Amino acid sequence: MLDIRWIRQHPEQVQEIAEAKGIEVSIAELLSWDDKRLTLLQETELLRQERNQLTPRIHKLLQQGEAASAEALRQDVKELNEKLSRAEELLHEAEEEYRRRMACVPNIVSPDTPKGRSDRDNLELKRVGEPPAFDFKPKDHVALGELHQLIDIPRGVKTAGSRNYYLTGTGALLHRAVQQLAVDVLLEDGFTLMDVPLMVRTEAMMNTGFFPLGQDQSFQMTERDRWLAGTSEVPLVSYYDQEIIDVSSPVKLAAASLCFRSEVGSAGRDVHGLYRVHQFAKVEQVVLCRNDPEESEQLFQEVTANAERILQLLELPYRVMAVCTGDMSQKTYKQVDIETWMPGRQAYGETHSSSQLLDFQARRSNIRFRDGEGKLHYCYTMNNTAVASPRILIPLLENHQEADGSIRIPAALRKYMNGMERLTAATE
Repeated sequence: MLDIRWIRQHPEQVQEIAEAKGIEVSIAELLSWDDKRLTLLQETELLRQERNQLTPRIHKLLQQGEAASAEALRQDVKELNEKLSRAEELLHEAEEEYRRRMACVPNIVSPDTPKGRSDRDNLELKRVGEPPAFDFKPKDHVALGELHQLIDIPRGVKTAGSRNYYLTGTGALLHRAVQQLAVDVLLEDGFTLMDVPLMVRTEAMMNTGFFPLGQDQSFQMTERDRWLAGTSEVPLVSYYDQEIIDVSSPVKLAAASLCFRSEVGSAGRDVHGLYRVHQFAKVEQVVLCRNDPEESEQLFQEVTANAERILQLLELPYRVMAVCTGDMSQKTYKQVDIETWMPGRQAYGETHSSSQLLDFQARRSNIRFRDGEGKLHYCYTMNNTAVASPRILIPLLENHQEADGSIRIPAALRKYMNGMERLTAATE
């Protein structure tokens, strides 16, 4: 969240950002409820103070045998309690309304974030590698998966419903191999690997900025206060919830975990094959650092470079996109997506995302550090998808296919595939 004092100083700017991000929140109403909240807080404190001052006077009057005077003061206390009860009810209402609106206030955006309404307005920053020029009609990943018995979507749907799948045999090995490659890249860069909870509390989703606006994208457990995490960013950041931590060196955390998303609102969009599914696996990077914009930007570039390195090791062509205001989430200050060439789509498809959040998450989660003078400050956070599977299998299979239907395995993956260099079509 943003500091309410900063919002008061820049109400028009915050309202403009909310509108640019497509978030319905009235900053004027937020500030009005904050005024009511502060006024009622002062009123309740004064009423409590007045009541508390009368209590010892009643005891003193009783000790002096002045029962009538004591009874009169008791009536005053009764009236004060009634006023206090009503004031507390109004204060609770004001605080609820304030918190509800505050939870919808978006993060500010970086000066270099392009303006736009949707992903069509994202700005290409660079391209790396060339899409393959096939001298044959290439197959898409679904056809390749069937040919090599890597993917079974019909049985996935039979078992779990739409947007579910099985990865079988070598398909499952590839799925694990790309994750382990990503983990090894992050370990080389000093990340600490963690195995994290897949079920999290509502508070964790709120504090990391995924709720309330993204609640319809999440699966809720039968137990009321449990949700399946859509990314290990949630439990990784929440690891330090309500703590004061040492960020003299940046804290680098990584996790390889299953993730779950309901994908509400995406019916009919990118539903073919493995592109948009309910269950997938991600290797996630999360970094916490000092509230230093220069250090934060440097680390943001670093986590993005890690994702690029993985794509280069997988020998896949990709492009880096600056995400525009209308395609950014509430919590994001700056975002770049990496899109990998997918021959079956004849287009680039998003496979990675890097987000810089400044202190938005840490302020909600109350994650702080002490500076050299011992003063407390909120940390900065950022995150990146090092790899997400099975989506990454789409370009991996499609770009490396050959005319005879075989699929070449990139050199960097072979040690995770028992030395396998090529997939040949399954025989009858």
